[in-house]
Amino acid sequence: MVKYKLTYFNGRGLGEGARQLFALADQQFEDVRVTHETFPALKPTLPFGQLPLLEFDGHQIAQSNAINRYLAKTFGFAGKDAFESAVIDSLADQLTDYRVEIKPWFYVAAGFSQGDAEKLKKEVLLPARDKFLGFITKFLKKNAAHGYLVGDKISWADVLIAEHTSDLFKRVPEYLDGFPEVKAHMEKIHQNPKIKKWRESRPETSF
Repeated sequence: MVKYKLTYFNGRGLGEGARQLFALADQQFEDVRVTHETFPALKPTLPFGQLPLLEFDGHQIAQSNAINRYLAKTFGFAGKDAFESAVIDSLADQLTDYRVEIKPWFYVAAGFSQGDAEKLKKEVLLPARDKFLGFITKFLKKNAAHGYLVGDKISWADVLIAEHTSDLFKRVPEYLDGFPEVKAHMEKIHQNPKIKKWRESRPETSF
């Protein structure tokens, strides 16, 4: 039996997608949570000097989307064929681009840096949200018969986007205003029994 070890900070962030994929697959894993105080000693040993890191059978995989993609392909959450897999990848990549866009707001809102969070919400977050959730809405409407972003089965893109949407919705109550399809998708994914169980039992963290 393969023994998986996932190392990340004590937060959801870029490690949460992999954790939820493990939950979906009923796959046990070692959930190692590093503090910001202990990270500097670990950093030189990492492939790219950053987390998350997945380890198994003497192998290491760095970069969150590479980890998520590997687990999704291994456990069957990466689409039914090469085309679906590519579209799922594109959605995950678009989420990454969007996260870069909203980083100035997020760092202030999360307390990682100083600034005017309300001003950044109006000038950075909400315009980026309108664009990103507009894209997501188009995919959901196109695939409305199934309720997922791609195909007739939950994918790793569904997991990542639903978790991100939920996190932003908690921080910004108006985040989903005008995007009912995205809200319904988030609720559908989080009603999956395995994801629901994981989210209810995971540690409470600030990010």
